[in-house]
Amino acid sequence: MQTRVADGRARVVREIRAAAPLMSDLAAPVPARGPWLTTALNAQSARPFTRVRPRAVVVEQHPQGRPDGAALLAFRRRGVATAVTLLGDGPDVGPLPAGRPPCRLYARDDDVARQLAEGVADLLAGLRGPWTLRLAGLPLGDPTLRHLAAAMPDSSLATTRSRRLVDELDAVGDVRRSRDPAELERVLPAVLDRVPERQRAFVRAAARLHAAIGQLEVAVVPAAAAPAAVLLTLLDRRPGGEDRWAWWGASDIGGLRRELGSPWVALTASAGLAQLGRRGSGRANGRGARISRGAAAG
Repeated sequence: MQTRVADGRARVVREIRAAAPLMSDLAAPVPARGPWLTTALNAQSARPFTRVRPRAVVVEQHPQGRPDGAALLAFRRRGVATAVTLLGDGPDVGPLPAGRPPCRLYARDDDVARQLAEGVADLLAGLRGPWTLRLAGLPLGDPTLRHLAAAMPDSSLATTRSRRLVDELDAVGDVRRSRDPAELERVLPAVLDRVPERQRAFVRAAARLHAAIGQLEVAVVPAAAAPAAVLLTLLDRRPGGEDRWAWWGASDIGGLRRELGSPWVALTASAGLAQLGRRGSGRANGRGARISRGAAAG
């Protein structure tokens, strides 16, 4: 088993495609699958004046074989520091569906998860200058996150319950539901009018792509000038049946509400920030978040 790092947009796109069978085996949700992640990567790359560098930490048995583990990460320069997050996460990309963990660190088993965590820790240790790490939206008990937290004693874990969007549009009006991409195109201007400007490119591209591959339903309550309500729902075909996950919605007549959903966990850490105000004193090799290989292995 070996670990390597893929750096740059084109290489990370190849890793996303190669990891498709692993994502399927792990039953990753739609926002943690290739179409969504590639759309997020394209949206970030097309945005001017942003310095986002994607990287993938990959664990595999053979060179250029099918991966057994992968961490898809985004590196953003913010002043002198580097902010590291999961690829596709963050308000500068687009809204994620709420109510359950939308993100994943992909590991086929616990041994792979440990090696993947070590690879992420090594990548962080090699960064020049201060950095912050935030891996959010992950399921409780994620094995890679557990090993990473053990390897970084100064990191913090926090559990959050987001509020899922509940579809009750049928109770407030005559709802037109469709999976036809042409129907999405008719409704898309009304959707984009209500989306923050910096997220519109992603929402437009993600909605069109998932409609084209049969993973999006659009629900509309018509009105005279513009739709009174619009809801985009992600669809995922699973062995036990179709999974529906309300992604984005807006209504002037009710029929959409929020309720507490399933919890998800986030890991945060930082290194070097305390030294910015006292350059040259006690940098501890540039790492404020201590990385303990023994803790990771234990």
